Amino acid sequence: MKKLTLTFNSSIIVSVICIFCISCNSSGVSDKVLQDTSFVYKDYSPDKLDLVISRIDYVNKLQGFWLGQCIANWTGLVTEMDKIGNIGEIKTGEFYTRNDWGKPDKPSIWGKGIPSDLSATIDFVFEDTNGVWGADDDTDIEYIYQHLLYTNKTSILTPLQIKAGWLKHIKKEEENFLWVSNQTAFDLMNKGILPPETSSPENNPNFEMIDAQLTTEIFGLYAPARPDVALEMSYLPIRTTARDNAAWISEFYVTMYSLASAIDETKPDKDNILWIADEARKVLPDNSYSAKMYDFVKSKYEDGFVWEQTRDEIYERYQVNQEDGYYMTSKELYCNGCFAAGINFASSLVSLFYGEGDLKETIKIGVLSGWDSDNPTATWGGLLGFIIGKDGVEKTFGQKFSNKFNIHRTRQNFDNGIDNFSNMAEIGVFIIDRVIQEEIGGGVDLEKNVWYIPKKNKYIK
Repeated sequence: MKKLTLTFNSSIIVSVICIFCISCNSSGVSDKVLQDTSFVYKDYSPDKLDLVISRIDYVNKLQGFWLGQCIANWTGLVTEMDKIGNIGEIKTGEFYTRNDWGKPDKPSIWGKGIPSDLSATIDFVFEDTNGVWGADDDTDIEYIYQHLLYTNKTSILTPLQIKAGWLKHIKKEEENFLWVSNQTAFDLMNKGILPPETSSPENNPNFEMIDAQLTTEIFGLYAPARPDVALEMSYLPIRTTARDNAAWISEFYVTMYSLASAIDETKPDKDNILWIADEARKVLPDNSYSAKMYDFVKSKYEDGFVWEQTRDEIYERYQVNQEDGYYMTSKELYCNGCFAAGINFASSLVSLFYGEGDLKETIKIGVLSGWDSDNPTATWGGLLGFIIGKDGVEKTFGQKFSNKFNIHRTRQNFDNGIDNFSNMAEIGVFIIDRVIQEEIGGGVDLEKNVWYIPKKNKYIK
């Protein structure tokens, strides 16, 4: 695996919150010790230089991840594949602009002239406190991976564990909500082939598609401020469906998610987003089209181009002119490779940079940017939702949302078909307990309810 050299932000201050305080319930945590009874917690002597993170705060952040991802996912589905350009048999006309927000939704490439049934207009899609969020392909494989990590009592999943989890929790027949590379990898698993051979170009012609980008970001949250560990944990899950640029792009997202725990909360959101994005850029090989896409989009942002112009130039540069080694158009794929990792990565960077850390604005731009608009938007909704937490998401939109999550909408064979973000966040914390103790060499203090993460390592200076 490629080594990273990352600059750690030493001025972060993390508060410690009592574990028996009823006021902590805003995070969905009851007045109990947050302890995994199936895990043996070892004594740890903290160093004065250790990064200290509140586990209670992290519960709120993980709930914000799931909530922000669901809001962005379902809002993005309104415009998914509405606008993919005019190359090949499918032509969708000019791309959306900011002026289209709140206007009638146009049909997608498979909409048969009918706009989305989620919303007649391009607008936010919410589930209020009486509703239930439905699982989708942006959230359900991540849910499976979290379940597998916890139930297998491990931080590093094996090929057999991934295969067993996929075969148990994914329906073999349609509608199973799998697409392109995920579906191909699943078919290969049913034939007995294990990851990473399920993404081998010889076995899987869809290895360059977007799939791994939307199924593995969560691994970054399991290794707070330690992207090296997050990349080790996600290495095989990413390569269950992706290789080369598609894999590197996924590692970019994982790295950003991990570094979200290392931001300086005294700085503006814009500065923090640009910092973690530039650090994550280091995982992209300089000669790859993904690295060149990053550099191109960021240069347009820094030069003051409006986001619509940058998006239009992405289309011209990469789909019309096939520059920087991005030759997807010449392959003459269905919808001109509208599901491909590359074009959707470039599009995602538009909403990331121009959204400048503002959750609402980032979602809006992502929804209007085109192509597979729910997937990149869900990635940033999850990241920004994590950074500001569930409370911050609710404050941003000025309302409360449903805490319930229907994993059985798309997957199967879980004990609780209707789960909730509070429980999902606590399971995430228990996974991190193991990662910090066994992989990072840090400690868990149940009395203070904090993690200690050593700063001294070969990646973070």
